[in-house]
Amino acid sequence: MKIATFNVNGIKARYLTVADWLREDAPDVAVLQEIKSVDEAFPRDLAEDAGYEIHTHGQKGFNGVAILSKTAVEDVTRGLPGDDEDEQARYIEGTVIGDRGAVRICGLYLPNGNPAPGPKYDYKLAWMARLEVRARQLLAEEVPFLMTGDFNVIPDDRDATRPKAWEDDALGLPQTRAAWRRLVNLGLTDAFRARTPAAGHYSFWDYQGNAWDRNDGIRIDHFLLSPAVADAMRDCTIQTEMRGREKPSDHVPVWLDLDL
Repeated sequence: MKIATFNVNGIKARYLTVADWLREDAPDVAVLQEIKSVDEAFPRDLAEDAGYEIHTHGQKGFNGVAILSKTAVEDVTRGLPGDDEDEQARYIEGTVIGDRGAVRICGLYLPNGNPAPGPKYDYKLAWMARLEVRARQLLAEEVPFLMTGDFNVIPDDRDATRPKAWEDDALGLPQTRAAWRRLVNLGLTDAFRARTPAAGHYSFWDYQGNAWDRNDGIRIDHFLLSPAVADAMRDCTIQTEMRGREKPSDHVPVWLDLDL
């Protein structure tokens, strides 16, 4: 089973880019972020024509997440538990059944948090604390699961071309990295790092400052795997070349290959 996470930066703006990607690269499951669309306005033909079942948790103009799957998705839930007043569309869960087992997919678009300090950063840290609670629940229930999406977290200095430029940014502050480590230390596996420990691999390049041409990137799109899913991992890669395609997102897909 091949699962890809992709922050598309607007499904309508990136319609042809995503349509071509689904048709040509054909992930079994695609977990999307920043669809920037309400559910009823999501261009369903984009995915249905390529054979995908579609589940969205949308919001007008910003945020929004989706799970697209070539097989049925069961028990879909929307919204991260822990705050009934949180109306931002940033989280979706669903179970996908493969040939050898099932996996609970938790698709997320974690808050950016800037400017920090401030209320947006407080919201980011509170959201990460809720995510940790959810991970603990799934582990206690012994559910094979993965958490994937745009985490807006630079885990360590290997994950940025210019680490010092991010020291005061919400993506790289010590509190952010500590919250990330608390997640990983529950027993989760950072899939890409487990396969590629070297520096210099990124999933985001800003549109400004010729970041792509200068390879001034950061790695903020991740897969965190529960122990059972980590045991089934064959590989995890970043599809860097997507950033050089016509009308790209500022993110590129990250791929997870599971023996499921």
